[in-house]
Amino acid sequence: MESHDEDHATKVIQAQTHILNHIFSFINSMSLKCVVDLGIPDIIHNYGQPMSLSNLIASLPIHPSKTQSIYRLMRILIHSGFFSQKNVTENELEVEYVLTDASMLLLKNHPMSVTPMLHAMLDPILTKPWNQFSTWFKNGDPTPFETTHGILFWDYANREPKFNHLFNNAMTCDARLVTSMVIEKCKWVFAGLESLVDVGGGTGTMAKAIAKSFPQLECIVFDLPHVVAGLQETENLRYVGGDMFKEIPPTDAILLKWILHDWNDDECMNILKKCKEAITRKGKGGKVIIIDIVMDTEKSDNESVETQLMLDMLMMVLVTGKERNKKEWVKLITSAGFSDYKITPVLGLRSLIEIYP
Repeated sequence: MESHDEDHATKVIQAQTHILNHIFSFINSMSLKCVVDLGIPDIIHNYGQPMSLSNLIASLPIHPSKTQSIYRLMRILIHSGFFSQKNVTENELEVEYVLTDASMLLLKNHPMSVTPMLHAMLDPILTKPWNQFSTWFKNGDPTPFETTHGILFWDYANREPKFNHLFNNAMTCDARLVTSMVIEKCKWVFAGLESLVDVGGGTGTMAKAIAKSFPQLECIVFDLPHVVAGLQETENLRYVGGDMFKEIPPTDAILLKWILHDWNDDECMNILKKCKEAITRKGKGGKVIIIDIVMDTEKSDNESVETQLMLDMLMMVLVTGKERNKKEWVKLITSAGFSDYKITPVLGLRSLIEIYP
């Protein structure tokens, strides 16, 4: 009987711990944001060797009454894998910190820096809608973002230049990372093409790199007029303002990087039909190149699955889109009138999907 009671008590304690970890998981995000805001990854990196806590404290622009708290801040980020420590002694001031692969991506000047994504996603404009998530389920609003701000996400970005800049920077940093992988691993996807339109290409980070790597390719960045206004063109790169729901410039190929997951199935079908019109207008069948998540909860590791599931929730809260599995992608592609497709999972969380008219 005692053993049964002990088993029950253990399970209750474990269940409570599991719940508490989820309740408090925002603390990981906000502690990470604090470390980045204080410039700690760059300070340690610029030091050039393992940095002691005492040296780190001396390098930080903090109030003298807060020096004791840095050790505790660093401790939770060590647990989360953002720093590792060396020379662990009784004197905590002598503990030395080094960067990990994750914190390297938080350096301001790292070519693949993720800090703009962190600043955008943890900005109150994007975190407040989560407090309205359950309210949204009970009303007719398209998104919790609109429930909170009274306006759709894209209209908000159009109306608020500061937020638009924040969001564009986040998309730019993601595009840099994906672009390097696409150009390194998937050069074949651009073989034989003469023209390419990057639909929803933002400020042109990906198109610029493609235009530079493939000088024979005429590239157009196609996005909303306020996004592409006044951007610098090059010999084989142009910017065109417009609306992908109305008309897309004629081309051999269209690139949709992390675009379709922003929209629901009907909206995606509309976009894909406009893409089909654009690539067949010259009389020869081109292709559409999609870079997006193909959810696969069976083959992926647990952390990747969790990231994909969280991104799916993000799409639900901010916009009208979702992350799709293979079956959902195939249904979307065929419903939009395309005859063939090829999925290549070579981009970490995301896959390269080529679709043909």
